[in-house]
Amino acid sequence: MKKFLQEFKEFAMKGNVMDMAVGVIIGGAFGKIVSSLVNDLLMPLVGALIGNVDFTTLSATLRQAVMDGETVVKPAVVLHYGNFIQVTVDFLIVAFCIFAVIKGINAMKKKEEPAPAEPEAPAPKPDDVVLLEEIRDLLKKQK
Repeated sequence: MKKFLQEFKEFAMKGNVMDMAVGVIIGGAFGKIVSSLVNDLLMPLVGALIGNVDFTTLSATLRQAVMDGETVVKPAVVLHYGNFIQVTVDFLIVAFCIFAVIKGINAMKKKEEPAPAEPEAPAPKPDDVVLLEEIRDLLKKQK
């Protein structure tokens, strides 16, 4: 059991796991900001442009509720497609923002990388190799 706990501690303290944890926390906070942007700013503007529609209230009732006086016998079956539209717009904005951030990070990484060095000139050949090549060339000429 002690070895298992030691392995888990090593795993949990690796840089990638900690980076991922920070990313998840920041992503959650970022998601709340984007949700507020969509719900509180964008969707009311879109709703106003298309005739004062509140997307969260758009729905289609498939079956009415069955009532017995004040008591609900069977609840209504309702499709809340307006909420789906709202969440889809929310997702698209989050996806676009993440794309833009990653694109910016990749552009910065390219700037940081040093330009590839020019290939080095080959090292000079040792004297004995040069001498052997000269002998070879002379023998070829004699043929």
